[in-house]
Amino acid sequence: MIEVEFIGYDGTHPGSFIYGLPQGHESYLLALTSTAAEFLQGDEFRRMPAGCAILYTPGSQVLYRACEETYSNDWIRFRCDESFVDQLPLKNVPFQVNDSAYCHDLFKLMTWESTLNPKPGSEILSHLLHALLLKLGESCSSPEVTPHSQGILDLRKRIYNNPELPWSVDSMAAELHLSSGYLQSLYKNMFGSSCMEDVILQRLKHSKDQLVSTSKSILEISEDCGYNNVEHFCRQFKKFTGVSPSRYRKENANKSHTPVTARESHLTLGGNADELELILPFYSPWSRE
Repeated sequence: MIEVEFIGYDGTHPGSFIYGLPQGHESYLLALTSTAAEFLQGDEFRRMPAGCAILYTPGSQVLYRACEETYSNDWIRFRCDESFVDQLPLKNVPFQVNDSAYCHDLFKLMTWESTLNPKPGSEILSHLLHALLLKLGESCSSPEVTPHSQGILDLRKRIYNNPELPWSVDSMAAELHLSSGYLQSLYKNMFGSSCMEDVILQRLKHSKDQLVSTSKSILEISEDCGYNNVEHFCRQFKKFTGVSPSRYRKENANKSHTPVTARESHLTLGGNADELELILPFYSPWSRE
């Protein structure tokens, strides 16, 4: 069971901020920073960049402070007898998070759930906290996070959610203030594929879905998926799938029991270029992605 003592997100404090308890709390304290901060480790303070987390266990000394003009973080203080809390490999030690925006959204959801359902034992809150700790656990075992990691992660989310946009390596690099070559190197190291490979694969994935689930023409589908030339779309589709779009539609027609002409909404991560949204599954025959 989980009992939340205190929770919040986007808490902002002046540069003089310091938080310390020599004997710690009787409960867990989990913090995720959105600015740089210093954490006492042994006898010295360790400076950590924005986007790091720390889980203090009950009874452990707590001491961290601002090291810039402002300090901002998300936090939760909670009691928990669930075994998943023990699965986070790093405790009482700050570590860099490889997708702090994702974790920040989970903090917001937990805060809202705690507000709407403040009684101990919320199953939803338990699942959200479990998901957060699993995500943080990934950071403990993933390659070293670079200052550009979050920006590249956000870029990939936007590619996956909007592959039909006019993507190019030069425009992506300019947005992240990187050279085209450096962006491609970082992206390949993080995901094992290039950014334009992801664009192509996601465009083809969307096109395959529309071929099976809609009665749109090949031309309409190619335009919806970001192709300015239907012949180029057909060549690329056959190169990656081994068959033409029309052949694919014919071979997979029986897999779609209720073809529709309107687009169906689906579970997706992403949003516009400015923020990440979590869109819940919702179906309406008149909705558009």
